[in-house]
Amino acid sequence: MMNFKQAFRQIKKFPGWIYFIPSRFLMLCRYGMRHEIIDPNGLIEKYRKGDARTTAVTVTWHNRLLLFPAMFPRKVCERTVAVISASRDGQYIADLCLQFGVRSVRGSSSRKAVSVLHNAIKTVEHGSLISFTPDGPRGPKYHMSNGPVHIASMLGVPIIPIAVNYSSYWELKSWDRFQIPKPWAKITLILGDEIHVPPNLNSEEMEAWRLKVENALSSITVDRKK
Repeated sequence: MMNFKQAFRQIKKFPGWIYFIPSRFLMLCRYGMRHEIIDPNGLIEKYRKGDARTTAVTVTWHNRLLLFPAMFPRKVCERTVAVISASRDGQYIADLCLQFGVRSVRGSSSRKAVSVLHNAIKTVEHGSLISFTPDGPRGPKYHMSNGPVHIASMLGVPIIPIAVNYSSYWELKSWDRFQIPKPWAKITLILGDEIHVPPNLNSEEMEAWRLKVENALSSITVDRKK
């Protein structure tokens, strides 16, 4: 006889209304907890007001996703398409993100990679931001894939490293040590400098720029339990 856990895992997609309460809870956390936005270049305002030509690729580590969409204005979220795993768990995340106005492209570097690349390119060409968790969906933790650099180089758009840091948090026993802020924690959203990747990169240049973006993202990431 199937137990509750097994029955739950059989459900591939829940009705959209189920995600209303958790999305409102995350917004309550964002406004009810101490928080700070560090955006020295005014990028949030730039991309909130920008037209279809003002686009970018953003990168954020997988274990910082919980409050990521809640930290941005609705208009920025509605201009954003996130690359999310094609797995069942990815479907849950995609449906939750949609509550904030963030649409999704399903797949990863290991699953549906060609389709993801094609859809990501169309997303940017149509004037939306494309958001990657470049170490997901399986890691290794804090190691960036080539995908964001490849797309930025092809389309001539900048990459923006974005970190969500918590002053105090719990860690799940997952591959990425997924972080959940404690109730008294301070949430800090940091947007790094735009990184402009040149076109027509060979394999060595691609790796150099991949490492540059990875280091830029790591430099604004605070991991208090290292």
